[in-house]
Amino acid sequence: MKKIILFLFLCLTTTFVASAEDNKYLAGAVPEVNGIVTFEKSFKVKGKTDQQIYSTMLDYVKNELVGKAIDDLRTRIISEESTDGSISARIEEYLLFKKKPLYLDRTRLRYQITITTGNAGVKMVINQISYYYQEDMEGKNGVTYKAEEWITDKEAINKAGTKLYPRSGKFRRKTIDRMEQIFEGAMDAFEDKPEPQPVQKKKRSNVEE
Repeated sequence: MKKIILFLFLCLTTTFVASAEDNKYLAGAVPEVNGIVTFEKSFKVKGKTDQQIYSTMLDYVKNELVGKAIDDLRTRIISEESTDGSISARIEEYLLFKKKPLYLDRTRLRYQITITTGNAGVKMVINQISYYYQEDMEGKNGVTYKAEEWITDKEAINKAGTKLYPRSGKFRRKTIDRMEQIFEGAMDAFEDKPEPQPVQKKKRSNVEE
């Protein structure tokens, strides 16, 4: 009897943890603007001039996004205008779902990022999101999905609103995580780079969300 009770307890605990993790990705986690999936982030930066903020964001886009993306014609800086503090780029990179010996499940993630700087702040907008999935070894014969038809609340969450569909849900999770990572990276770009110290909780003293 004790073993049965323990087994049921572990099952309930596992279900609760999985449910709590999924809550992050449920209704409202993928925002839409006029029917277009659009992720946005704005934050203020202390102690930097507008030119310094612009330069930092340009370096971030070039080095951390364009520079680390797939070497393809789809990845490029579209525009960089220091006069109005704007930067725009198209990015194509991989989202990894699962990797095992002799097994690789991933998709190409394509998006446009637009950054506007000025008034001691940064505004980031990511949209035009799509995926190229199940390509062959030559990178051809894959299937293209637009975010609007694949990862929205309507397309990726069951009617009860309690869980994600298995197939589209994995795209939704990874996309949300990647958007958060991009925004976090942009804010971290303004952190001072001191000499290595013992690991401690990071504080953003010069960034206000």
